[in-house]
Amino acid sequence: MLKKLLIANRGEIAVRVIRAAQDLGIATVAVYSAADAEALHVQLADEAVNIGPPAAKKSYLNIEAIIAAALEKGCDSMHPAYGFLAENAGFSDAVTAAGLTFVGPSGDAIRLMGDKVSARTAAAAAGVPVVPGSTGRVDGIEAGRHVLEATGFPVMIKAAAGGGGRGIRIANSLAEFEQAFPQAQAEALAAFGDGGLYMEKVIGKARHIEVQVLADGQQAIHCYERECSLQRRRQKVWEEAPSRALSTSLREELCASAVALAKAVGYSGAGTVEYLYDDEADRFYFIEMNTRIQVEHPVTEAITGIDLVAEMLRIAGGEPLRIAQEDVTVTGHAIEVRLNAEDPARDFAPFPGTIGDLRIPGGPGVRFDSMLYNGYQVPPFYDSLLAKLIVHAETREAAIMRLTRALRELEIGGVKTTKPLFLALAADPSVRAGDVHTRWLEGWLQDNATALAG
Repeated sequence: MLKKLLIANRGEIAVRVIRAAQDLGIATVAVYSAADAEALHVQLADEAVNIGPPAAKKSYLNIEAIIAAALEKGCDSMHPAYGFLAENAGFSDAVTAAGLTFVGPSGDAIRLMGDKVSARTAAAAAGVPVVPGSTGRVDGIEAGRHVLEATGFPVMIKAAAGGGGRGIRIANSLAEFEQAFPQAQAEALAAFGDGGLYMEKVIGKARHIEVQVLADGQQAIHCYERECSLQRRRQKVWEEAPSRALSTSLREELCASAVALAKAVGYSGAGTVEYLYDDEADRFYFIEMNTRIQVEHPVTEAITGIDLVAEMLRIAGGEPLRIAQEDVTVTGHAIEVRLNAEDPARDFAPFPGTIGDLRIPGGPGVRFDSMLYNGYQVPPFYDSLLAKLIVHAETREAAIMRLTRALRELEIGGVKTTKPLFLALAADPSVRAGDVHTRWLEGWLQDNATALAG
């Protein structure tokens, strides 16, 4: 077992990892920027190290400073959580080179699956269906025109090194394609330092379904699927498990394909294989693999009873995968909503401030993952995610009722949050019926702007 862990992150996920490690008797070290000196993860860790000024590139993205902090404090391991350096192959390599254990996959695995083109190739080789599109990177508009002969319109232009919805454009005509291609290239280069692009056919009214896997480099299992179809600007806002859209046979096929891919690439740790599901054709297609713990991992924990972060730590500590596939069962239904410091009534403008009058919901089946406390100053430098509200109940209908009750209980004073969005969505007939797709929320927001004030 690991002895002393540095958490190379901040916010609610740093708190989550610290708690999991301490439950296992692992000492914890937090890192923080000058803006986070009073943050909850700093208060909860056994030790903490200031690694730089507020700007992320000078603190949470500073590999040299993070590794130096780990060595200074005598750590034997590093957990990257999600965001920042979590899917940076060079970071994984540097941690290992420093004699530390990286809690996650190898740099080679991150490199393979982090590049969307090589990931598509690996998935196809493992027998996993992929969205029709380019077989490799598309080197310029002329090469893209040849791909269009196979995909037709609409087509999606995507960053090869992408993530978080950046470096993506949809074109519905040749003129749009020729305009969108250099735009996507420029955005990809600015966001990821890599302007490489590839192309995929757009699947109309697709659902976003992903499979949670756990692996130890040899063996792999799945922990069933999550549905993340409610998205704004390709960012997930509401996640749930299991998906109501899948038949039993298709669920088995989908989950088996994720396990096959994890085994094929020698994956280690917790990872998520993401798919688009075409309702009309009843087919699924691989889109990417996230080589880290996901923001929405708590819904899987709720329905399976498996502590995914603890299992990551056990695997990184040298234990073989201790859960057999037949031991993973699903109980009930879980929903997670992301509470951001944003004003839904003003096009989700960021809203940093000082937290006051905080009231956290409770009761059976309610979980609240956050870094909040009364008097906490929400900094303007980072992602606006404040907390995740997770509910679990016997049925999906009961989970939505429980979510509504918990949202009404919740108070986060001092800032605007996305709470009004989720109260409105929980009452919407289409959401209650599960009749949504990845572009549904964009249309709903245009028609329901007045419902988001409050």
